[in-house]
Amino acid sequence: MTVTEHDSTSSIDSSSVDPAGAHAGIRHGAVSAREGAFVRRFGVRDDDGPWNDTLAVQFDHRSVRRFTEQPIDEDIVRTLVAAASSAPTSSNLQLWSVVAVTDRERVGRLAALAGDQDAVRHAPLFLVWLADFARAERIVTARGLDLHNADYAESTLLGVIDATLAAQNAVVAAESLGLGTVFIGGIRNDPETVAEILGLPPRVFPVVGLSVGWPDPDETAEVKPRLGFDVVCHREGYRIDEQDHGIAEYDVRAEGFYRSQGLVGSWTGRIVSRLTDPAAFGPRRGIRQALASRGFPFT
Repeated sequence: MTVTEHDSTSSIDSSSVDPAGAHAGIRHGAVSAREGAFVRRFGVRDDDGPWNDTLAVQFDHRSVRRFTEQPIDEDIVRTLVAAASSAPTSSNLQLWSVVAVTDRERVGRLAALAGDQDAVRHAPLFLVWLADFARAERIVTARGLDLHNADYAESTLLGVIDATLAAQNAVVAAESLGLGTVFIGGIRNDPETVAEILGLPPRVFPVVGLSVGWPDPDETAEVKPRLGFDVVCHREGYRIDEQDHGIAEYDVRAEGFYRSQGLVGSWTGRIVSRLTDPAAFGPRRGIRQALASRGFPFT
């Protein structure tokens, strides 16, 4: 099949990109692509800095929830997993795995668990990213040893971080091929049932789902505004009191974005609701117990 290439800017000569250069890919006309990307994402013009096709893909990220029925070829699945495997991993332990799900009945069952989301139900490919100590345990026990250090909170974090880094690498790879993606946190609504559906052994925990597919031509997803540089980047030390102005500015932009998408409210309002409503996390309030039952105790 023909893969759709990401067109970051018509004026960038990708053949001249030097991947080792700090300012790889800067050519006449590329500034306008960078500037447009910054305006869309942050509401500010920034035409002073590097730009290339990889940055264009990252800046253009949006959550796509509507897909065509076109399947994802196996060679693409293998490529996405290879990209995921190329992500950083703590001490090269590689404490993650992924289950690629295309069977419609199984996808449907996972969709039901994840809040009956159409973005899952109609995804031609659904990837479930796993923190995986089962493989490590098998290696250790084959030598007649005990997996003592897997019972620390630090080990749980290692598995979750490894899985998350791998998943994000796969997202960038998928979007560089013209695919749409959306992360699905609802996969943690019922980790035990997810484990049953996917045949997960003990010491394996579903961290997040990822719907992947060719975007529906009628998909209206837009680039979502993000907090500005001065809010999220601190120089030499953290400064909580210096964020207020940037947050207020962002709230105005975010509210306008939500309104354009037919939604109401502000970003700060969502923060307040999410962190004060006792029902906001739903079944995921029991995530600590679910982790422990899957073999991820917090010692």
